[in-house]
Amino acid sequence: MKWKQVLREMKPYKPGRSIEEVMETYNLTEVVKLASNENPYGCAKSVKEFLNSSTLRFEIYPDGNGGTLRKKLSEKYGVDEEAILFGNGSDETISIISRALLDKGSHAIMATPTFPQYAHNAKIEGAAISEIPLVDGQHDLPAFLEEITDQTAVIFVCNPNNPTGNLIPKKNLISFIEKVPEHILIVLDEAYIEFVTEPDYVDSISLLKRFPNILIMRTFSKAYGLASFRIGYAIGSPSVIEPLNKVRNPFNNNSLAITVAEKALEDEAFIDSCRLLNAEQRERFKQYAAQNSLNLFDSQTNFVLIEVPIDADEASEFLLEKGFIVRSGNALGTPHHVRITIGTEEQNNRLFSAFDQLLMEKGRK
Repeated sequence: MKWKQVLREMKPYKPGRSIEEVMETYNLTEVVKLASNENPYGCAKSVKEFLNSSTLRFEIYPDGNGGTLRKKLSEKYGVDEEAILFGNGSDETISIISRALLDKGSHAIMATPTFPQYAHNAKIEGAAISEIPLVDGQHDLPAFLEEITDQTAVIFVCNPNNPTGNLIPKKNLISFIEKVPEHILIVLDEAYIEFVTEPDYVDSISLLKRFPNILIMRTFSKAYGLASFRIGYAIGSPSVIEPLNKVRNPFNNNSLAITVAEKALEDEAFIDSCRLLNAEQRERFKQYAAQNSLNLFDSQTNFVLIEVPIDADEASEFLLEKGFIVRSGNALGTPHHVRITIGTEEQNNRLFSAFDQLLMEKGRK
């Protein structure tokens, strides 16, 4: 087989261990998964009611245009229907962007560490990449500008950033966008935007008319609690969306995913509740870290990146044995830290007890 040369140097995405696998391996009766930034409160009541009474016709292809969902999102954000692109999760949207704009001879810029699929997809397309180290968890936007060349086609900005959770201050982000040449696409990945409570954030939708070279990615996988349905979307200028749609596969979203997303949009009170509950529990992590002199990045998401007293893999294994699946920072480019999804109050009570044991047995208490 004549595989692309770059694939010989790459590794496939390695998902975390499943709840069932951990229960069997460690002989546990209960396991809490806090590794993938899912919503511990589930999904909206409107979605559950629909799933209990669905009359979808399985023999009919999905609406390839996502008509009703497109209309609802258009009304929600006050944008044209032609300004919306649907993807099979944000992962596919990133793939579509890369396939449409990147190839050998082109260039993409992103932070490090950040969501790894930006670099992954750019490399597959043969593009050169510049990965700019974070500064205290923040995008170094001046360094981004210095990396721009005549070949630069895409700049990926994860805001808030995964895995650190940091939010870019409003004035910093707008100043950056103003300085980027108009022919370069700026992708603002806002997968966690529904969890933001910091007032100093950018209402990116309001910037679209002023900056037609930005593309905003959002998802139903996080706050809306629909990760298993794999549906995300992007909002941008129709002049950007139209060529991207040429790359998108027809029927890339299945009928069930489209319909449950429609239902999820009917219950914004659920999102408001999740935002409030998450913020309350996020504050508990800040207090816990301060009390135990542990570094904690300034998160505006539904996860935290917290320091551990031993190797991150060892700490993750320790917590795994206690029934908590977390993400080792060694896999994220943040050694000596673990990323923990913010659970419910009860889940976090137990997690803190397990973390106390980690600190006591490994020399911090």
